[in-house]
Amino acid sequence: MYEQIARNKRRTIACVATFFVVWVGIGALVGLVWAAASRAPGAPSPTDSDVVTGVVVAAAFAVLGIAFSLRSGTRMVLAASGARPADPAQYLQLHNIVEALAIGEGLPKPEVYVIDDPSPNAFATGTSPQHAAITATTGLLAMMNREELEGVIAHELSHIKNYDVRLLLIVSTLIGMAALLASIVWRSAFFMRRGRQAGQLMLVVFAAGALLAVVAVIFGPMVRFALSRQRESLADVSGVELTRNPEGLIRALQKLQTNDQPFAKFNHATAAMCIDDPLQHHESWFHHLFDTHPPIAQRIAVLKEIEYGKAA
Repeated sequence: MYEQIARNKRRTIACVATFFVVWVGIGALVGLVWAAASRAPGAPSPTDSDVVTGVVVAAAFAVLGIAFSLRSGTRMVLAASGARPADPAQYLQLHNIVEALAIGEGLPKPEVYVIDDPSPNAFATGTSPQHAAITATTGLLAMMNREELEGVIAHELSHIKNYDVRLLLIVSTLIGMAALLASIVWRSAFFMRRGRQAGQLMLVVFAAGALLAVVAVIFGPMVRFALSRQRESLADVSGVELTRNPEGLIRALQKLQTNDQPFAKFNHATAAMCIDDPLQHHESWFHHLFDTHPPIAQRIAVLKEIEYGKAA
């Protein structure tokens, strides 16, 4: 388990470094396009000053994005998911389970949130065990009994302990920022005035929009796949080690397997955080291209092997 924590910390550094390099590369390419577009006919080849300017501007955006993901990424994910703090009186059982399991795992109690959505699901997010949150949908709380809910919460606490949450938070926030900037850039192109100077600027805008879209649509999912589907199976096993009750999580996963209600509040950036991949409950082939979880049947089979091993 300590090896997994160390591996996730290394992957976090690698993901941040890769994002920074890609972002700086975008700045260099945009600077090069601007230099070429603004060069007058017959003028000498453009100098490196425009490229350097593009790199500096892109590097500043990258640093701001990384800082934002570490400082405000958790709040952004919770807000985007429509999560609200779980009232301790109304959701007493949920709070009790989270607190008891956190004590058993030797972790501070995470903040507890709920999402008003009939689709059963849950996820954890945060930057460290000291700054983490666990969120459950009202559909999950209605569907699970106490034993099954303990299995789900133990799974999410394992993500917190293993630092999966920080890794996924940073990646999801940075991908989301690229998608947002790409959208802003593309929209701005439609309001630009005509003319030679405007044409040069439009060329740069289109280049920036295309590169940002590549980061959001192609590079982003590739990074998420590189994080490995194994983290879900590892969290299942770690959760069972905490509760010492494989049957609770097995039954919870079996119920999730029968769910046919799409998670209304999901998005591609946060789907990887959920215990049950929301994209697997959409019929579109496009959604399935972004599946980040192993099949639930496979996860159940692994847990049953553990259960049989304990029984033997």
